[in-house]
Amino acid sequence: MTTSTSPSPSRRVAKFAWGVLAYNVLVVAWGAFVRATGSGAGCGRHWPLCNGDVVPRPKSIETVIELSHRVTSGISVLLVVLLYVLARRSLPRGHVGRRASLLAMLFSFGEALIGGVLVLLELVAHEKSVKRAFSSILHLGNTFFLLAALVLAAWAMTVPRKEAPAPATKPEGHVLVRGVAVLALVSLLAIGATGAIAALGDTLFPAASLREGLAEDVSPTAHVFLRLRAIHPFLALGTAATMLASVALFRVLRPAPRVRLLSRAVTVAFLGQLLLGLLNVVLLAPVWMQLVHLVFADVLWLALVLLVWETIWGEGRTHARGAAPVSEAAAA
Repeated sequence: MTTSTSPSPSRRVAKFAWGVLAYNVLVVAWGAFVRATGSGAGCGRHWPLCNGDVVPRPKSIETVIELSHRVTSGISVLLVVLLYVLARRSLPRGHVGRRASLLAMLFSFGEALIGGVLVLLELVAHEKSVKRAFSSILHLGNTFFLLAALVLAAWAMTVPRKEAPAPATKPEGHVLVRGVAVLALVSLLAIGATGAIAALGDTLFPAASLREGLAEDVSPTAHVFLRLRAIHPFLALGTAATMLASVALFRVLRPAPRVRLLSRAVTVAFLGQLLLGLLNVVLLAPVWMQLVHLVFADVLWLALVLLVWETIWGEGRTHARGAAPVSEAAAA
């Protein structure tokens, strides 16, 4: 059986794609810094202008922080649009990198739209309404999908995908692998959503001690953000077994080199994230620790996305256990 490798784009475009991904991770971290420092209202109830001015004169550190976030976010949108243009010019129709860059551009526009709505509705700074919680979850979900599209675009431009005829029989665990992949992705999204609420609780209701923070989490009179904050660590611990079992299953049923490598990366990243979460609680969630925790969550998400991709549509597809090649089936 012969295989053909799809043509690779220029190395410069691939490197640019990875650079755009790295830049967006930094922009996401800076956005978390805006939230953690309560600087979301630094430009007032104005968007895209800042305090009603095109070129404002910063009057406070909050204005400087919020304005810098808007500038870096605007640059991010331009970079993602440029990535899509380059992908269209350098990749053939139907190429994964081309489709992923288009999705990244759409999600990038969504990031800007959600950010603008948050400012106009004043769901920033010290706002404590339930609407802010839902908007934070929506914002985080869109961010995760943006990063997923960017990493798939960069990966597809860097790692050529081998096109091969579909096997005559379904590989072993075909339905199981896809179901577990969806479960793993949804579980991580759920952990991220509860993490967004926990971060809001840490920002709006900082605790003076670990004992005080734990008492607030279980108090029936505490704010809903604090009561929901306790869900995050329990959900993370509860899904640990599911996540580790999922990556182990991928390794067994799809024994491809990239699947094995990425499964180990997800395992290490998940265990590291659990440790960082524990440190975040013990240290009473200082701003720098919140940023480290978030960046590591992004890395874990990116690794899981690539693992699922390689397991189902990438190298794992041609290294699946129990899949009989077309030629063998014909001979039988």
